[in-house]
Amino acid sequence: MRRLIYILPLLVLAVVAAFFFVGFNRDPKLVPSPMIGKPSPAFSVAGLRGNDGTVSNATFEGKVTLVNFFASWCVPCRVEHPLLMELSRTKAVTIVGVNYKDKPEDAQTWLRQLGDPYGVIGADRDGRAAIDWGVYGVPESYIIDKAGVIRYKQVGPITEDVWRTEMAPLIKELSK
Repeated sequence: MRRLIYILPLLVLAVVAAFFFVGFNRDPKLVPSPMIGKPSPAFSVAGLRGNDGTVSNATFEGKVTLVNFFASWCVPCRVEHPLLMELSRTKAVTIVGVNYKDKPEDAQTWLRQLGDPYGVIGADRDGRAAIDWGVYGVPESYIIDKAGVIRYKQVGPITEDVWRTEMAPLIKELSK
């Protein structure tokens, strides 16, 4: 019985250490999304620019689309922006922007300064659309297939490596 009193704390410490070890070795960006394989959430937001009209699921119906949640106050959004500009220039994929909890004038200034890669941009001023999509924070991007089903979620900025190894091959496959 005395031995158990000495061994029990060591066993508890070993179990806690194992949980920490496993947790620290996981990439926090690899958050599994329950949205993968499901239809994109129904949403409708006002357009950010005068010519955007209403942005909704109908905006990307029938085509493979990259839906990108971003904000002018988001530093990682600035990091991924040059890649989005390149994708827009090469017409690699249709890009729909959803401006998250931002002042429209700030977002428009940001786009004038850095360039505008988006076909259309919706203004999610209250963050409701982002909640429905399961957005944790900006930037987050989703690949939507022609049927409107979410096929991929990128948490954080899209990097060259992620684009080349994961997103581009998937878009190519979905576009067939």
